[in-house]
Amino acid sequence: MKLLATAATAMFAVLTLGQAFAASPEDTIRQTLNERIPQLTKIDEVRTTPMQGLYEVRVGTDVFYTDAQGNYLIQGELIDTQARRNLTEDRIKALTAVKFSDLPLNDAIKVVQGKGERQIAVFADPNCGYCKRFERDMQSVDNVTMHVFLIPILSPDSVEKSRNIWCAKDQAKAWQDYMLKGEKSTSATCDTKALERNLAFAHKYKITGTPTIVFTDNTRVPGAISAKDVEKRLSSAK
Repeated sequence: MKLLATAATAMFAVLTLGQAFAASPEDTIRQTLNERIPQLTKIDEVRTTPMQGLYEVRVGTDVFYTDAQGNYLIQGELIDTQARRNLTEDRIKALTAVKFSDLPLNDAIKVVQGKGERQIAVFADPNCGYCKRFERDMQSVDNVTMHVFLIPILSPDSVEKSRNIWCAKDQAKAWQDYMLKGEKSTSATCDTKALERNLAFAHKYKITGTPTIVFTDNTRVPGAISAKDVEKRLSSAK
């Protein structure tokens, strides 16, 4: 009996040790997906979701879903039907939120109107018609500094136009002359790595449309808005 008891104790210890070293679902998912899908070798995060048995796999700001073994991968949206919320959309918004304090303002054109005490940031392409409309509307907004991040994404010559504006002696004047009057900047060359960084920043935070406006309270607005709406948002940001 004593021998049986000793054997049982040893078996229990082995089982306990095995459970302690058993791979977690997160580790299993990483290993499985890394082996089967080379594109997912750089998984930033694996975490549970409100849906039992479903896990979120995050690669940068891209979100996928899988089971605990990583046997199935879903690229789509997770909807909470009870709360009537798009959980995937909420998650991506959180991942791509832009903090105004984190913006690399040295990579932007600084346009000052009046005292320039209030601030906004705008991601824009010189070929963007809505950006031109927004620029015209902004002429009636006083006491504001507009930080314009050039992201040439709309057409091949957006790169050339952005380069000439960025390399101009007076960047703000070159920007407004083109956006408000259609006057092109003369051909110029300089260090344009700032434009490359702007494109990388836009890609990271999924800024895919122009204009995209960011206020100092970190509110992000896609598309052109009226001067009245800008004033309202500036007051709220204050």
